[in-house]
Amino acid sequence: MGKYKIEIKKSAVKEIEHLPRKDIKTIVDKIASLADNPRPHGCQKLSGQEKYRIRCGKYRILYCIEDDILIVYVVKVGHRKDVYRQGG
Repeated sequence: MGKYKIEIKKSAVKEIEHLPRKDIKTIVDKIASLADNPRPHGCQKLSGQEKYRIRCGKYRILYCIEDDILIVYVVKVGHRKDVYRQGG
């Protein structure tokens, strides 16, 4: 399996920037690990969507996988109580 390229939506970058400084490094490391294995142990496909999620402490990282072009799109990062809500 080849190495995937990681692309993070601008809105997800802003969400990461607003997290507590102590949690940012862990989340960035977790996102970077998706390049080697976009479906790590514990990832879950979201029902009714073409998105996956991984846990990172009390935060969740939502992303899409494009296997044919080897890209992982990170679309949302947030606290577990807020991340699945639609809209703002």
